[in-house]
Amino acid sequence: MAGDADREFVDANVLVYAYDTSAGDKQVRAKALLERLWRESNGCLSVQVLQEFFVTVTKRVPKPLSLDDATDRVRDLCAWRAFAPRPEEVLAAIALHKRAKISFWDAMIVEAAHQLGCSTIWTEDLTDGQLLQGVRVRNPFL
Repeated sequence: MAGDADREFVDANVLVYAYDTSAGDKQVRAKALLERLWRESNGCLSVQVLQEFFVTVTKRVPKPLSLDDATDRVRDLCAWRAFAPRPEEVLAAIALHKRAKISFWDAMIVEAAHQLGCSTIWTEDLTDGQLLQGVRVRNPFL
């Protein structure tokens, strides 16, 4: 089992690309990242990510997954370490939102990764290389 420093948080956009057959090279990169995280048992996410992933792959991609297929993907991802925020973490995300000038939803992602002890957040929604709450932002598509 990997140590805490090896934990890596995956944002919903990366998960969506892994299952979006219209995503081309982004699908290839996202799938490779997820395969590595499964192999190394390092993957982390949050309830927010699971919710965003489900809605997006069933409604907002060119070739949506069926509800059953999307449910199966969410069920699989529930094997990863998952973060469910408490009220105090929402307040911490609000403070980060104000301090770092990032969206509230992105601040919730950063707070989740921080609370799970992740070293990395994989997302295309924040600046690659940025360090927030001790977690390094990485864009897998650059």
